[in-house]
Formats: sequence, C-alpha cells, structure tokens
Amino acid sequence: MSEEKRELTCIRCPMGCQITVTLQDGEVAQVTGNTCPRGAEYARNEVTHPVRTVTSTVRVFDGELPVVPVKTATDIPKDGIAACMEAISRAKVTAPVSIGDVIIHDVAGLGADVIATKNISCVK
Repeated sequence: MSEEKRELTCIRCPMGCQITVTLQDGEVAQVTGNTCPRGAEYARNEVTHPVRTVTSTVRVFDGELPVVPVKTATDIPKDGIAACMEAISRAKVTAPVSIGDVIIHDVAGLGADVIATKNISCVK
C-alpha cells in the first residue's frame, strides 16, 4: 500500500485554506485543513481531475480593436490547455463580435466552447 500527501492552497473562497490530501494507492483517503465543504471538494477534484478555465485573445478583422478577449465557457481538463491554446492561436473572427458569441465550438474536442467576453464593433 503506497501513501502520498499533497499540499494545496484552496482557491474556492478568500480564506485560502492550506489543505493536505492523503492518497492511498492513488485514491483520496483523507482531506484535512479545509474550513468548509467547498475546500474538501476542491482538493478532491484537484488531485484526481484538475480543470481550469482558459482565457486568451483572438485576432479580429475590421474591428475597433485588433483582438477580442475570450474564455472557455466551462472548465477543461488541465492536460488539454496546450491543445486549447493552439486552437485559440489559430482562430480569427470578423467584427462585429458580441459578448457570448461562440468563437470556437468544442475547442480541441474538449467539450467546451471558446466564447467572446467583450463586444467589438466594426470600424467600417
């Protein structure tokens, strides 16, 4: 039986609890240090299936600004960030762009859309 401990700082609320997760044979056996249930949930997810929201920018043609800020509509697996960023770097849109517009559907096959987070008007 192998035991491993991982130290995390919880990011689910402003308290920033220092959490220790004990893994036994790759499974979460114990979570300590959290002051609320959200901390325990965060820690379990972070060591078993870490996910992130990705933010970036996409090139805009004929827009009042040269780029539009974007983000993934939902969290994606942490190991998919490089593929997501590669797809975002190749993307281009033409103005106008509205908040919530889907810029890339199902980015890199990860099950999340990349959406605009700012309105960009046409310059024409």
